[in-house]
Amino acid sequence: MSQDDCTCAALLLDSARAHAGTDAIVLPGDRVTYAELVGGARRWARRLIDLGVAPGDHVGLFMPNSSDFMCVLFGAMLAGAVPVPINSRYRGPEIADIVSDADLLVVVTNNLVGQPVNPAERLAEALPDLPSAADPRRLALAAAPSLRSVLVAAGPAVAGMIASDTLSESADSAVDARWRAVRPDQTGLILYTSGSTSRPKGCLLSHAAMVTQGRLMAERYRMTAADRIWSPVPMFHIGGISPVIAILSVGGSFLSMARFEAGPGLAMMAEEKATISYVLFQTLITDLLHLPDFADHDLSRIRLMVSNLAMQPAWIAAQLAERFPNAVQIGTFGLTETNGAACTHAPDDPPADRLHRLGRPLPGVSVRVVGGDGRDLAAGDIGEVLLRGPTLCSGYYKAADKTAATLRDGWLYTGDRGSLDAAGSVMFHGRLKDVLKVGGENVGALEVESVVGAHPAVKGCAVVGMPDPRLVEVPVAFVELRPGSHASEAEIKAFCSGKLASFKQPRRVFFLQEWPMSATKIDKPELVRRLASLIQESNAV
Repeated sequence: MSQDDCTCAALLLDSARAHAGTDAIVLPGDRVTYAELVGGARRWARRLIDLGVAPGDHVGLFMPNSSDFMCVLFGAMLAGAVPVPINSRYRGPEIADIVSDADLLVVVTNNLVGQPVNPAERLAEALPDLPSAADPRRLALAAAPSLRSVLVAAGPAVAGMIASDTLSESADSAVDARWRAVRPDQTGLILYTSGSTSRPKGCLLSHAAMVTQGRLMAERYRMTAADRIWSPVPMFHIGGISPVIAILSVGGSFLSMARFEAGPGLAMMAEEKATISYVLFQTLITDLLHLPDFADHDLSRIRLMVSNLAMQPAWIAAQLAERFPNAVQIGTFGLTETNGAACTHAPDDPPADRLHRLGRPLPGVSVRVVGGDGRDLAAGDIGEVLLRGPTLCSGYYKAADKTAATLRDGWLYTGDRGSLDAAGSVMFHGRLKDVLKVGGENVGALEVESVVGAHPAVKGCAVVGMPDPRLVEVPVAFVELRPGSHASEAEIKAFCSGKLASFKQPRRVFFLQEWPMSATKIDKPELVRRLASLIQESNAV
């Protein structure tokens, strides 16, 4: 199978033929072999086809990391449909926006009764007329005109939803006809990613781009069928999907968790004999390192750790070297629009590069760093990072203007500030866009500002990032109240709690009467400069 003629479904089926009895997906209490993953994916494909899902239709996945998630993901692909994962931390209005914007025909969820977060309940919150639907197989909801059915993959059925085990299944021959008809250049996945706009954008990722990126990453990391990669990154995130494709391309095993918990995660790496740890974010690493029983776990099998040490404090580098003695530490630079890593290290790259930069481009990927005039900058100079190559997205769903602004003359304008050294290794220096990075999640400031600004007492709002020792940064809202109106910090926070995911909610709210201005816009850098003294003053009260 060549990189030119492969789809994600073909990649999975090819690996399953060679590694049928090998663990494919492993979570605590949830383990499936390649043969079982293919069987589950085929079952979901037959269900979706029988339900009326046509080639190219969009199927939403609103569920935590699980083997069910992967079966539905690949099942939709086998049916010729396009899976659209939805951030499982989203709340009602955010979910409703995605369901509507993505034109989802079907959404698959879980009814996790008794769990802290129940996706089925959140979905019902997003679509309030769903429970009273006359026919769950032919929904006609005002908030989601395209949606026809909501399926429950695990747990009891909910009003307005269909239990998956009650569905009929089409013939298996129909599945084979569907996936064989899919072209590699067709969209294989839509991932919504937050940018500098008020709403997330649906990033169109082709089968060819996904498979190419996965194979190139597997090659760069020297992955084999003997590797077991542990990644707690949510599967609705490109950082969760990319390593899945990479490890499946070589017949290895993907280890994950429904939600990240440091203690069980450390135990899982040891007990499941992980060989690669794909942790990426400082929040995950610090939680692992702070465990008091760290020394009780045998992590000697981990040969490679994707830890981005160039972006971490020095103490993390020292502790990782001590506690993962056999692990080569490497960095990576990428984004949803590049299907994950566009630049990364190989295990045998020089330590000076691996510890202080984020790596070289994958084969076929080109990188430029340009100044404000669009001209290429010299090595070491900081400007906007541009990327080109076979792993780029095709654009954004129903957003021709955003696609044209981001993809120009074959180059992806990332909106990230970076630099290249003389050897072509990239380094990240922050964002051009007005986006916060909260524990690895992109949070568009305007999205938070729009919610805060909807409070009846609020005249204006600006959101900036406040440094946080665990999450790197968290949202802080500056608010101007309407004349004669009153609202407290607690009231503004409470107003946001049901409308934004927890990581997007402002941690502090400060009130002002006059904005610092830069020409015609609010001067956010000045707000950031004022933030430290305001926090100190408020904490002293």
